[in-house]
Amino acid sequence: MAIIKPFNCVRPEKEYASRVAALPYDVYNRVEAKEAALKDELSFLNIDRPETGFEISVDMYDERVYQRAKELLVKRIEDEIYLEDEKKCYYIYELIMKGRSQTGIVACASIDDYQNNIIMKHENTREEKEQDRIRHVDTCSAQTGPIFLAYRSNEVIHNTLERVKKGEALYSFTSEDGITHNVWKIEEDIAIETIEKAFEGIHRIYIADGHHRAASAVKVGLKRRKEAKEYDGSEEFNTFLSVLFPEDQLMILPYNRVVADLNDLSKEEFLSAVCENFYVNNMGEVKVTPEKKGTFGMYLDHTWYELTAKESLVQIEDPVDALDVSLLQDYILDPILGIKDPRTDHRIDFIGGIRGLSELEKRVAEDMTVAFSMYPTSIQELFAVADANKLMPPKSTWFEPKLRSGLFIHRI
Repeated sequence: MAIIKPFNCVRPEKEYASRVAALPYDVYNRVEAKEAALKDELSFLNIDRPETGFEISVDMYDERVYQRAKELLVKRIEDEIYLEDEKKCYYIYELIMKGRSQTGIVACASIDDYQNNIIMKHENTREEKEQDRIRHVDTCSAQTGPIFLAYRSNEVIHNTLERVKKGEALYSFTSEDGITHNVWKIEEDIAIETIEKAFEGIHRIYIADGHHRAASAVKVGLKRRKEAKEYDGSEEFNTFLSVLFPEDQLMILPYNRVVADLNDLSKEEFLSAVCENFYVNNMGEVKVTPEKKGTFGMYLDHTWYELTAKESLVQIEDPVDALDVSLLQDYILDPILGIKDPRTDHRIDFIGGIRGLSELEKRVAEDMTVAFSMYPTSIQELFAVADANKLMPPKSTWFEPKLRSGLFIHRI
């Protein structure tokens, strides 16, 4: 059974919500983050990426950086930019992108559920990336970036949310990227109890995005358990901030690939090697958007090709090996192009599907040689990999729209 708790939310006053809400900290490099933070002093990016307040010469992991995040958060609360709800509540977070809506519950998930694999993972985490968020959470005594969780659709939860959504929203605004953000508070005792009990009947929840944030929050919680002089299990550090969405409302975009060279092969040699495991169709200037699993677009030398996996590849049953990202890696990137480890090989780059196929053509014109457009990994494939206690290849999923940070803060 999943433990999903209401919490005392620290959140912006209504008039500041649209200014505070910021894209996740990890979508920016340092230069981009600094430029974005300068646009509005109230942007949560100033707290989420506190190195933006220092010269570029200052180490972004300097202790002063994390202290700045803490000081800014305290100041925002003192200045009444933020308020803290006295009652433990759930919140509804609806995002609308190009007319398509997805509605999630903002709540706190259990670090014990994370450790006991009630909350399922599908990615490895890297220690160096965890350490930054560990220090940020621990110094601020607050979780500031929600983990994106998914669960199998539940009629009781859906009906409860739809009923609350008929009331007045706490926030409703459209961000500069055209995404509409609507938030409601669930504060009725009967609705809170209904949701909590409904999640108790759900035996598995899945991390869709935010593996490093989740791992960091859990490690801070475990650290504080050891440090606590009087521990009773009710402490806020036993949970971590999350937004939970039903799987049938989620949209995963493809995560496309570009490679710098053909591994010393001629164009003809490369195409001949690809033909061993794929049917290759020359599409000329027609951009190829794969329309089904097992198909790929390939852009090479100003020409688009449609690749279709041969029957022997389509019959693979292992949930990881059968992923399209695995087929590309195992039958083209590794054996033909020599990309052994896409996590570390600097010859490969990854481009989120939100950027479109023109971005692939642009990169090939600028600094790459060949590009691959992908069919998106499905949420069911993600569930299958996690259920098998296996890991997905890197850059397998690109979720849109992105959750905004700063609308919900969990103090621990």
